[in-house]
Amino acid sequence: MVSSSDPSPASDAPPRPTRVEVPVDTRAPTGTTNAYLVEGLLVDPAAETDALDAAVDDERVDAIAVTHTHPDHVGGVAVYADRTDARVYAHADHVDRFRETTGVDPDATFRDGDSLGSWGIRVLETSGHAPDHVAFAVGRGTDASRELLCGDLAVAAGSVVVGTPEGDIADYLASLERVREAGFDRLHPGHGPVIDDPETTCQRLIDHRLARERRVLTAVENGAADVDAVLEAAYDEDLSGVEDLARATVRAHLEKLAAEGRIDDRVDRE
Repeated sequence: MVSSSDPSPASDAPPRPTRVEVPVDTRAPTGTTNAYLVEGLLVDPAAETDALDAAVDDERVDAIAVTHTHPDHVGGVAVYADRTDARVYAHADHVDRFRETTGVDPDATFRDGDSLGSWGIRVLETSGHAPDHVAFAVGRGTDASRELLCGDLAVAAGSVVVGTPEGDIADYLASLERVREAGFDRLHPGHGPVIDDPETTCQRLIDHRLARERRVLTAVENGAADVDAVLEAAYDEDLSGVEDLARATVRAHLEKLAAEGRIDDRVDRE
């Protein structure tokens, strides 16, 4: 499925990304990952599909990058790098991880604040969901503050899994705060529809994560001494099909609380 941007914006406005919903093996409720094309950059080609082929053929692709290297975001990197002969970018601190997950040796690297080529796209470090997670701010000239390709930082409804060993709750909260304060008009997530209320959505996700943390801490204070006991006390919903994700999330919260000195080593975090 291809979801195009609105009719052509004024010439001085940031371009609106083209979204292609790619069916892929993912735990996201949508069953798809969003690939994006904007200003010659292809972001998160999750797999090769006819729809993404058509979008790539319709728009020039000079560069390829991913928000992070989870399998449901990178499956088409090698295919489209070969198909387009585009320059492939990777996070400078995670080149080996990128190479292992994509099978591609990157042509160039980026760090927080870098601009990719001449495309008016700026890299924002947004670790937490994954250690190599970034977002891409799109604009022209110095105006790169309206559209953000945010990967798995945020979703329009529901929440984002932040679980061990990949996730870091403290980093995730800091990334949400950074994006909330940046004043973006829209977020374009890795799964699901565009987010037209970035500040409200980021705050909702922060509040959700902190509420879960309070329940985890309360469970420990009430005597829960291992992950299973905390899980039972901190979740009151049906976890059928997602219990492994909930357990990984509990571990991530326990790691944060331990690092902050709010729980002690009597709690088994394994």
